[in-house]
Amino acid sequence: MEMVQNLIRNLSAAEKLQFYSYHTKPVLNFQALFTDGSSNYMNPVEPKTGDEVTVRFRTARENAEHVFLCVNGEKKEMQIASKTERFDFYESSFFMGTEIADYYFEIHSGGTCCYFNKKGPARDLEPFFNYKVTPGFSTPDWAKGAIFYQIYVDRFANGDTSNDVLNREYIYINQPSKKIDDWYRYPEEMDVRNFYGGDLQGVLDHLDYLKGLGVDVIYLNPIFVSPSNHKYDIQDYDYIDPHYGKIVVDEGNTLPDWENNNMNASKYISRVTDKRNLEASNEFFIHFVEEVHKKGMRVILDGVFNHCGSFNKWMDAERIYENQYGYEKGAFVDANSPYRHFFKFYNQNAWPYNDDYDGWWGHKTLPKLNYEESRQLYDYILNVGRKWVSPPYNADGWRLDVAADLGQSEDFNHQFWRDFRTAVKEANPEAIILAEHYEDAGSWLMGDQWDTIMNYSAFMEPVTWFLTGMEKHSDERRGDLLGNTQAFVDAMVYHMSRFQYPSLMVSMNELSNHDHSRFLTRTNQTVGRTASMGAEAANQNVNKGIMRAAVMIQMTWPGAPTLYYGDEAGLCGWTDPDNRRTYPWGREDQNLIQYHRDIIAIHKEEEALMKGSLKYLYGGFKVLGYGRFIDTEKMVVLINSGFDEARVKVSVWEVGVTDDEEMVEVIMSNEEGYTMEKKVHPVTSGVLDITLPRVSAILLKAVEIEK
Repeated sequence: MEMVQNLIRNLSAAEKLQFYSYHTKPVLNFQALFTDGSSNYMNPVEPKTGDEVTVRFRTARENAEHVFLCVNGEKKEMQIASKTERFDFYESSFFMGTEIADYYFEIHSGGTCCYFNKKGPARDLEPFFNYKVTPGFSTPDWAKGAIFYQIYVDRFANGDTSNDVLNREYIYINQPSKKIDDWYRYPEEMDVRNFYGGDLQGVLDHLDYLKGLGVDVIYLNPIFVSPSNHKYDIQDYDYIDPHYGKIVVDEGNTLPDWENNNMNASKYISRVTDKRNLEASNEFFIHFVEEVHKKGMRVILDGVFNHCGSFNKWMDAERIYENQYGYEKGAFVDANSPYRHFFKFYNQNAWPYNDDYDGWWGHKTLPKLNYEESRQLYDYILNVGRKWVSPPYNADGWRLDVAADLGQSEDFNHQFWRDFRTAVKEANPEAIILAEHYEDAGSWLMGDQWDTIMNYSAFMEPVTWFLTGMEKHSDERRGDLLGNTQAFVDAMVYHMSRFQYPSLMVSMNELSNHDHSRFLTRTNQTVGRTASMGAEAANQNVNKGIMRAAVMIQMTWPGAPTLYYGDEAGLCGWTDPDNRRTYPWGREDQNLIQYHRDIIAIHKEEEALMKGSLKYLYGGFKVLGYGRFIDTEKMVVLINSGFDEARVKVSVWEVGVTDDEEMVEVIMSNEEGYTMEKKVHPVTSGVLDITLPRVSAILLKAVEIEK
């Protein structure tokens, strides 16, 4: 030891520095560590059994001593395959077996060992966050990064007035149906039986608008025969509702003021049970899908398979079908009905007209379907799943309502959705299956059931809390979550970890929909509903700068950005039913629509936004920074939701920006509007020093400096 010290004393300063650099163990650069399930770091992304899978891992240049890939308990040292100015890229391969591959990484440097999985670098391994890959699991390529547009059909556009629901056409929940003649009238508190006349012809009439907006996929709320305007109470799974399609035979009368028995609703019975109307409506749907496909767009349907409606022909609690030619007796009507076991009846001695049956959440208007006791029902619904994605209808997939509730047990539920997936994918391999689900969907997203979900936990909720501090119904305000970047990142990391990569890339990333308040209303940070505040209050004190920032996140986040009709036009509304206001034709916010057009076009043009990796870069109170990147393209998003300017220094080197590049603004939005002026920002030693205006969102792209 003394000899070494004497040797060091005799060295020059430069020689001493070289000695210490050579003999000192490197400090592991945690910020440089990176991988994910994208094509940048895994090939193939959707492997089949027997495929050789190559996995890539990034470290800082000459920073790691050993990097190991750990797959299903087997540890294999990775080798450096390529280098850049700042990074080393390690690679290793494994063969995909017949079971799910579970993997993570182990990195050694300077006596330090850390693990890396979906949670990022950590001293201790949490297997919950490990990467998982199911052999053979793929999602439709057309849906990856696609722009979805959700339409609540009755409220979008009235293209055919001859099929409008009429006043007193029938009774629903003890009150008559109502035709609303004022298109711009706000929904009533009890709005379920009010109809504005929107239909499929109205959607057809506006296909050019949707195409011009940049829409790839039209998602329709339920369109099958049903008595409500929401149509989550299906009456007949085999036919499109003639009120949305075509009424070619219009016989009978509406109910007189003194009559409340639907057995006498002869006009309604004619419209929805006459096979000529039903077949004409199905034919019109064939035409509808053909026209949508001609425009280069797709159509997905809403599948309500957990429950049906009390009007359903299998139940017939309203006795609409009881005396109609060509229909069997419903289970409510007759103990000998072929549909008796489609439902669970508690009193076996109450027929005829047995109303003691199981309703979803106790609602008699929503009889729960009894799959466990009827293989006939089970097979029938599987056939419905096949039918509408097959010729001649050719829909492009299903959104599944309350999908986790179907059946009486979780095991049965999973088995049904496995069979449903098999049926649908055999009929149309390119069909998408996405489900409504609020909690951890991991067990349904293992490759054998759903493709993906409506992304509440890993998109709508974190974005809403961060930007507005509001709960998604506008029922609660939390100041501790408003602008809380760490809470946002933690929620995203946790909930995004439940997705395999094929599911994540097609996840339905919404800001609003038919079940929650409009996002623009949430920007007023006011707790309320129509009953407590009045409908007009939903329009007040909103902040379109925050709305534009939310859309910026939506269009730059992994997944399929999904617009709820009218959001792009500035539509407001409290939660259901106020969120179901009509599209404001003639009263649109044209600036907001144009912002959507422009940012959607950017989303589609930039490969990094469509399929790039995601990395968090900066977090401060009300300030968020992240990158989307591939090897050849690097983009950075900066959000300042505060009411003061924010100067930030962002380590853009973490997404691969080099000293030969500068950052150029692609689009910047604020409270007043937005600009696409190309403003250049220099990068010094991999760091972007930038001042963000108040309530702003900026998208930047790395561009090589001209020399």
